[in-house]
Amino acid sequence: MDSEENLEIAENFYEGLSEKEINEIEKIILDRSNFFGGRTVDDLKIEEFTDFDSEMMRRALEIAAKGIGQVSPSPLVGCVIVDKNGEIAGEGFYLYENLTHAEIIALEQAGERAKGGTAYVSLEPHDHFGRTSPCTEALINAGIRRVVCPIEDPNPLVSGKGFESLRRAGVSVETGIMAAEAARLNEKFIHWHQKGRPFVHLKIAVSLDGKIATRTGDSRWISNEISRKRAHDLRHECDAILIGANTAIIDNPVLTDRSGKARRRQLVRVVLDNNLRLSIDSQIVQTAKEIPTIVFTSSRNAEKIDELQNKKIEVIQTVEGGRDLPTVLSELAKREIQSVLVEGGASIAGSFVDAKLIDKATFFLAPLIIGGSEAPVSVLGSGARRLAESIRLKDLAIRQNADDLEITGYPNF
Repeated sequence: MDSEENLEIAENFYEGLSEKEINEIEKIILDRSNFFGGRTVDDLKIEEFTDFDSEMMRRALEIAAKGIGQVSPSPLVGCVIVDKNGEIAGEGFYLYENLTHAEIIALEQAGERAKGGTAYVSLEPHDHFGRTSPCTEALINAGIRRVVCPIEDPNPLVSGKGFESLRRAGVSVETGIMAAEAARLNEKFIHWHQKGRPFVHLKIAVSLDGKIATRTGDSRWISNEISRKRAHDLRHECDAILIGANTAIIDNPVLTDRSGKARRRQLVRVVLDNNLRLSIDSQIVQTAKEIPTIVFTSSRNAEKIDELQNKKIEVIQTVEGGRDLPTVLSELAKREIQSVLVEGGASIAGSFVDAKLIDKATFFLAPLIIGGSEAPVSVLGSGARRLAESIRLKDLAIRQNADDLEITGYPNF
């Protein structure tokens, strides 16, 4: 098919549509191409959603979020069952250890009221036998008339198959509602399936002049207590936390999730240490028997490696060690680590930025001016040659933590 034929099809497709409808179609195409590789023309119909639909989907997303920290490597899923009279009959959200899926929990609550009702599900129901039987089968058998869902599941075992199965059974399936919000909620899961590597979230606490410590190395604390609590919330959302050897030596951190929230797997600690400078007496090494810890190195110091391994640290040796970030992330992906919080230091942050391996960034900005040419800055590396090459964050979220500012966004590359 040549370009003129493509143009004719496009013109016929848009004929008679309002500007609002055309914009909605283009938004759907963009969302789908970003997340799931494109839709067919048959998919591009305008769904009419009511305010009630939006309210119920918002509720499904809210209850799905209750599973944060407790589902990886699976996705966050919430489900609301509304009976044929428009009343909520059941709700459920997924937890990995509980095995039962969100749809099943909601259906069990709803009982006979599910018949003829609507299921609002935050992610496409699965249609295959895995750890559980298909959720599509349960929805069909319960007599659900309509399923409203924002997005497909990017897992190849699921993607599109769940919707197809429901439609074959005569269930009305309507998609696209609150798609951006649903994709954002499961951004780590979606990224892991699309890119084949963990989602990387860079977190830095800085002064107004971009410093992360004084010239003497004093860095406790740049951010206030509220921001530090928020930082632990970020740790809670991730499967692993990553630092460089300098941070491990200077700060001697323990690197744990102290959010107080339940999590399924312990936060995995990752240290990039090419020269194996990590002290045997450090808190990281001394607690490695209780907390999973991985060290990436290019060192061939067999004695030091044995010492670390005897402390139950997993040592991964590669030619470039911690300098080979794609290999680091690939190794973490093999261990079903979907997300990594990069906490420092400046060299590590710069390496990830230069490699364009940052998927999200959060800066905690404190109202401090530290000054001094010897005080460490937040991001090193090669950096941009021109302002036009700088990384601009988009989709910003800015919140005030007392006198600190928390700025989160997504890189524009």
